[in-house]
Amino acid sequence: MDLTSVARRAWVAPLLLGLALTGCGKGPWNNPHPPPVDDGITYQSMFTPAPPKHLDPAVSYASDESLFLMQIYEPPMGYHFLKRPYELIPLGAEDFPEVEYLNADGVVIDPSQGEVAFTRYTLTLREDAHYQPHPAFARDDSGDPLYRFDDPEKGRRYRQIGDFPETGSRPVRAEDYVYAIKRLADPYLGSPMLGFMGQYIVGMREFSEQVQTAERGQWLDLDTFDMRGLQVLDERRYRITIHGRYPQFVYWLAMHFFAPIPREVDRFFHNPGFADRNLTLDWWPVGSGPFMMVKNDPNSEIVLERNPNFRADFYPTEGAPGDAEAGLLADAGKRLPMIDRAVFRLEKEVLSLWTKFLQGYYDRSGETHGNTNGVFDQAFVVGPDGVELSEELAGHGITITPDVKPGIYYYGFNMRDPVLGGYSEERRKLRRALQIAFDTEEYLNIFYKGNGIPAHSPIPPGIPGHVEGEAGINPYVYDWVDGEARRKPIEEARRLLAEAGYPNGRHAETGEPLRIFMDVQSQAISNTSMNWIRRAFERIGVQVEYRPADWNRTREKLLTGNTQIYSHGWLADYPDPENFLFLLYSPESPLICECDGANNSSYERPEYDELFRRMRVLPPGPEREALVARMVEMYREDAVWLYAYYPKDIYLNNPWVHNNKRHGISKNTLKYVRIDDAMRQQKRVAWNQPVTWPLYAGGGLVVALLLPGVLAYRRRLRATARLRG
Repeated sequence: MDLTSVARRAWVAPLLLGLALTGCGKGPWNNPHPPPVDDGITYQSMFTPAPPKHLDPAVSYASDESLFLMQIYEPPMGYHFLKRPYELIPLGAEDFPEVEYLNADGVVIDPSQGEVAFTRYTLTLREDAHYQPHPAFARDDSGDPLYRFDDPEKGRRYRQIGDFPETGSRPVRAEDYVYAIKRLADPYLGSPMLGFMGQYIVGMREFSEQVQTAERGQWLDLDTFDMRGLQVLDERRYRITIHGRYPQFVYWLAMHFFAPIPREVDRFFHNPGFADRNLTLDWWPVGSGPFMMVKNDPNSEIVLERNPNFRADFYPTEGAPGDAEAGLLADAGKRLPMIDRAVFRLEKEVLSLWTKFLQGYYDRSGETHGNTNGVFDQAFVVGPDGVELSEELAGHGITITPDVKPGIYYYGFNMRDPVLGGYSEERRKLRRALQIAFDTEEYLNIFYKGNGIPAHSPIPPGIPGHVEGEAGINPYVYDWVDGEARRKPIEEARRLLAEAGYPNGRHAETGEPLRIFMDVQSQAISNTSMNWIRRAFERIGVQVEYRPADWNRTREKLLTGNTQIYSHGWLADYPDPENFLFLLYSPESPLICECDGANNSSYERPEYDELFRRMRVLPPGPEREALVARMVEMYREDAVWLYAYYPKDIYLNNPWVHNNKRHGISKNTLKYVRIDDAMRQQKRVAWNQPVTWPLYAGGGLVVALLLPGVLAYRRRLRATARLRG
C-alpha cells in the first residue's frame, strides 16, 4: 500500500467524522426521535412498559388510561383547568343540567315540600360538537355504511385504522350519550360502573338483565332495548332519571364513562374478524375531543393528533389566586388545542428516560410513568426551605410543578378492637397518644422524600371543606406555634398514655406491656420503615408487632374486621367532601353492609351518620359547610386513624413548555399545553453539542505514528532517484 495515501487518509478520516458530527443537519446529532412529519408542534412524552389495557370508555378505570381517553372524548361536564377548589364546568353540554325532583308518582315537586323519589337531569348539548374523521362514518353513494361487512374475508386487508382510505364525520347527538350509558349496563362489556350506577339510574339493572338473556349475534344493537331512566328528547337534548337524591351524580357526568358513543361506531368495530386484529373500541377510541388516536403500538409509540373537527374552545381568562403571577393566564382567550400532536414513546428504563429529558428530547418529566421519585437525588436538593432543584437542573431553566393529589393515605384503627377501639375517653386518649408518637413529618421526609403533607382532616386540599392555617389543624395532635402547625411534644403522648391506663406503656393493673398489631402489605413496606415505626412507639414504651400479608389476605382481614391497625388509601372520584367523609360512614363498614365497604375502621357514631345523610343531599352553602366541619371535628375527637397524609408528586418541565398546572381530578389538560418550539430547538442544540476533541486527538496520534515512516519512505525514494541519476 502507498504510505503517502495512508498518511492522507489519516488526516482526512478524523476531519470527515468531525464534520459529520457538527454538520448543518436539522437538529442535534443524537436526537432519538425521527424527523418531524411537518412543521406542526409535537409534544414529546413517554409511557412505561405497562401500556394502557383498556381504551373503551365504558371499561377503563385506570388513571394512565384516562390520560389518553380524556384527550379524545368529551363527556357532558368537565373541570376548570385553573380554579381551585376544583370547579365543574359544561364540556359536551352547553350548560349545567336542568335538575327536577319527582315524587313516587313521577310528579315534579319542590324538594323541600315533599319526599323525593327521583331526580331528573335534562342535558342540552352544544351545537358545534363533531366527531373526528373515522371510517365508521364513511358512506357510499347510496348513503349506506361503506365499511360494513358480513364476511371476515371482505375486511381482512384492514389491519389498523389508518388502512381505511375513506372517512366521514357527523355532529354529536343526544342519542350517542344515551347509547353510551346503555353500554355501561351491558354485562358482556364488564363495565366497573354497572354495579354502582345500577343503584341510581332508573331501570339500569333491569336493562342489564334483559341484555344478558338476549340472543347475541356478531353485534347486539342496544337501541332495541329501552332503559326507563333514559330518554332522548331531540337531537340535542336527553334525560337521565335516578333514584332518590344524589347531588354528586353531576360529577360522574364529568367522567369518560358518560362520553358519547355513536351506535355506528359500535357496529363498525363488531365487523367479523376485526377483533382478531385489535380493531376494537378498546384499542381505537373514537370521540369528539381535541385529539384523535392515529397510532397505537404498545411496543413502540402511541400518537394523538389534533382533531380537525374539534369545536371552538378557548384557554380560560381567569384562574386561582397566583395564577396570573405564575404566567398561567398569558394565553387567556387563545384557541385550543395549542399543539398539533402528542407522541408517547415506550421507555423501559428510568435512567434512559431521565437522560433524554435532560437532553431536551422529552418535554416534561412524565405523564404515564408517574413522577420524579425514581431520580429524586439527581433532580433535587433538600435545603432549609424544602425541596429545590439541583444546580444542573436550575441551570437548564427547568421548572417544578408540585401536584398535591386529591387523595389520602392512612393507617387506621379498628374501632371494634377490644384494646384500641371504643369511644370512651380513655380509649380516645390512648389513640391520641399513639398519634402524637407517630411523627408523620419525619416519616414522610425519610421514606417519601418529603412528598406528602400531614393530614389534619380526611378532606384533602382542593376539595371543599379542607381548611388551611390555624383553623385547619388537628388540635389534639398539634399546636399552632410561630405561624405553623407543630406536633405536640412526646411528653404529652406519655401523659395521655398514663391517663388511658398505660403508664410507661404498661397496663396499670397487670403490668403487662402494651403491644399493638399492625397489618401491613408485605410488598408495600420495607424492614427499614417497620424499624422506624417500632422505634417511634418505643419512645412511649409501646411495643409493635407486624402481621405482613399479601393484598388478598389483607383485604380478607379488613372484610372480616380481623385487624387492629391497617393501612389503606383513597383517591377522589370527584371533588366533593362526601367522597371522603363516606370513608367513616357506618353503613360503609364491611361488617355492617357485608360488602366491600370503604369504612375499614368500622367507625360508628350515630351523630356522624345523621350529619352525613343530611350533608350528602344538600347543595353547597353555609349549612353544608357547617355539617362538614362538625364531621371533621368528630373524626379528630375520636382519633379514628393513627396517621394520614395527602400524597404529593413533583413534576419537571423543560423551559419551553407552558401551562403546566396539574389537575388532580381531570386528565383533560393536554389541550392547554403550549410549546415554544424555537426555544426547544435552540436548547436541544446547546445541550447536545458533540465532544469532538478526542476524535481530532486520535487522528493526530495516528498521523504522529505514521509520519516518521512516511518521511523515511520519501527520503528513500529521493535517494534511489539520485543513485539512478
